[in-house]
Amino acid sequence: MTLESEQPESPDVDPVVAEAMLAAANRARKHAYAPYSHFRVGAAIRTKSGTIYSGCNVENAAFPEGTCAEAGAIAAMVAAGETLISDVLVVAGGKRVVIPCGGCRQKLAEFSRPEARVYLADPSGVVAVTTVGSLIPGAFSADHLAADS
Repeated sequence: MTLESEQPESPDVDPVVAEAMLAAANRARKHAYAPYSHFRVGAAIRTKSGTIYSGCNVENAAFPEGTCAEAGAIAAMVAAGETLISDVLVVAGGKRVVIPCGGCRQKLAEFSRPEARVYLADPSGVVAVTTVGSLIPGAFSADHLAADS
């Protein structure tokens, strides 16, 4: 996977949107429940309507039962009646930028087009920009569920 190294000021990236999404993701990240890993993650998704939904990671002592930040933001979006993501932002601390896990990539693909932007950020700002299609080329979709002829 190649990350497009774009600055937030690039013509394809709206710096006002990126800043608003970063603020929402950072707010959510502060509320992450991460007593085991101590690794807090926040996510923000923006829909075609312009609404921004956020989520944070929620760990569980039974490790597979935790929830990723992206999944929380998607759940909030769906609960509000929306289903089309135009932009995603993921923020975490640490030495390296965090990229959505495989499961979250599939979840993002379910609710977005391949060209949807994915901003990868640290708490102070956007570090890289890519797309959902770049993160999960050939994503499994409803088209794969078509009945055999």
